[in-house]
Amino acid sequence: MNYKTIKSGANKMAENKGYIRSSDERGSINICQSVVAVIAASAAVDVDGVYGLYQSPGKELTSVSSRKGISKGVKLNIEGDDVTVDVHIIVEIGYSVSEVGAEVQKAVVSAIEAAVGAKVSTVNIHICGVSLKKSRPNT
Repeated sequence: MNYKTIKSGANKMAENKGYIRSSDERGSINICQSVVAVIAASAAVDVDGVYGLYQSPGKELTSVSSRKGISKGVKLNIEGDDVTVDVHIIVEIGYSVSEVGAEVQKAVVSAIEAAVGAKVSTVNIHICGVSLKKSRPNT
């Protein structure tokens, strides 16, 4: 299948949203970038040593337990067949920061390629902080 990003202005919900599109003789499948971001975020927070995803200064930490707003710490860029993912994480104290980052990279690539079928070219991990294990958010 051939994957590419499309922009659609025909549907109000689709305005300014990028999609990964695969097509064959039976039709096409359009996957919104936000869906891919949720897949990446979910894979990232499932890695041991990841406390949560970091959004930006002044915003709350994305909850690992409720998964509400989980994709807020993920930025996705899709151009043609090139999928680039930036994941902003907070690591639990007691874990090797570089090892956790490497495991998050592997998990994100595996999850996106398995769920969507698109090739992930780059996964950039941004370690934005560390936190104690016992203080996970309750939201």
